[in-house]
Amino acid sequence: MENAKKQKEIMGQIVTYHEEIVMMYKGEITALRDKGSSIDIVVSVADGRLAAAVKNKRVKDVLLCLTDGRRITPDQRKKIYATLRDISNHTGYPPEEAKQIMKFVYVEKTAGEYFSLSDCSVDTARVFLNVLTDFCLEHGVITTDMLTDRTDDIDTYLTQCIRHRKCAICGRNGEIHHWDAIGMGNDRKRYDDSANRKICLCRMHHTIAHQKGVKDFQRDYHVYGIIYRGKTDESGR
Repeated sequence: MENAKKQKEIMGQIVTYHEEIVMMYKGEITALRDKGSSIDIVVSVADGRLAAAVKNKRVKDVLLCLTDGRRITPDQRKKIYATLRDISNHTGYPPEEAKQIMKFVYVEKTAGEYFSLSDCSVDTARVFLNVLTDFCLEHGVITTDMLTDRTDDIDTYLTQCIRHRKCAICGRNGEIHHWDAIGMGNDRKRYDDSANRKICLCRMHHTIAHQKGVKDFQRDYHVYGIIYRGKTDESGR
């Protein structure tokens, strides 16, 4: 009974497990112009409805995903199935059912196409791993390996840890550690730290980071601070 209740709660969270609506189209790059600090890209999309959608919705921002034709690697597949087993153990769903549910979470979050783990692209596998690590952090899934060893995209993982306030090392509840020190004399409540690199660490690893210093901490734990533009405390800063 308790297990069924837990499944229902998690399934309800999965249904609303998205942040924004994304429209995804396949296209071909037909021209580009390198401007040094930026690049202009011309993309041809074989869908006549796209022009109307862009105009009607007044779309200005786009997300560009590049694929190089490579297929999922054995290492990616191993990481994915290990994480799916952990999610299965946490939710109570059988492994195959957990896999199907998480594929739909992937579709919901990315607006990507449904895929097979037997022959999907390297990029699809990488993004699916991102979805899995994000789910684990948000729902407190206990994993048999450190998530730093599961991810294929460490920057995204470190961002997820900050967003969910989970330690990037052990996954426990965490707090923001300023990789770039704010400095003596600055008022921490007023200081704009948006350009400072940060990482989320539990109290224990936060203390270790201060004791070791950033260079030794990065060497020992293979993590580092990142620029994070989202909210980093309850006041909205």
